[in-house]
Formats: sequence, C-alpha cells, structure tokens
Amino acid sequence: MSEVKDVINTIGRRKTSVARIYMKPGNGEIKVNKRDFKEYFPTEVLQTKIQQPLTLIEAVGTFDIQVNVAGGGFTGQAEAVRMAISRALCEYNAENRPPLKKEGFLTRDSRMVERKKYGRRKARRRFQFSKR
Repeated sequence: MSEVKDVINTIGRRKTSVARIYMKPGNGEIKVNKRDFKEYFPTEVLQTKIQQPLTLIEAVGTFDIQVNVAGGGFTGQAEAVRMAISRALCEYNAENRPPLKKEGFLTRDSRMVERKKYGRRKARRRFQFSKR
C-alpha cells in the first residue's frame, strides 16, 4: 500500500461554517467555491488566516487546494478553511502535527452563538426595567 495519497480530503468547522477541502501536490493554487481565494476573501486578514498553516510549515506554493465552504460569515468560513488545511497537512506528513498543534490550528473552536431566551430581548439582554 502506498504511503502518499493522491488527493487528501478533510473537513474543518467554525461556528456554523463547514469547509471541505481536497488537497494535492501542485503549484500553490487555492480555489474557494470555484473562485480564487483572494477574490472570495477580499480582505488581507482573511487571506492571511487561510495561508497561516502553509506559511508555518513553509509549504506555500506546493499544494493545489480545492475548497467547498458553506454557512456562517467570512471570518467563520476563513477559520474553517484554515482548520481543514491544517488537518490535511497533518494527514500528508505526521511531522507537521506538532507545530500546527502548538499554534492551535488543529483545535476545534467550539464557541457558538447563544440562543435567544423567551422574556428577554436577546440571549442575555433583558427588556428595559422601569421603576415608575
């Protein structure tokens, strides 16, 4: 059985965003929902978040990545993609795991939006109280 897989398929989640990626050796092309990632994530901060795992292990420009991402907002989607890429890099080479783990890219951020409760304006905000 061969050690190196042709295409690595992983998933990443953040809030309500789900990112599914397909990573294979290539020339560094990253496509998000069939668009270039710089077009899909226009801000520099989000582009940096996506490339953080690749930069950390010095693998920028060595993998072609296809991403399908759905749900949530831009930041949640970018962080879900970052987690999926980190998982794929660990699957590709086990030596990548310690630095990615240390930076926290492999830890699922479990924070979710708290639900609204009845008798309140929002999740915790109460309606204004009037004494008189």
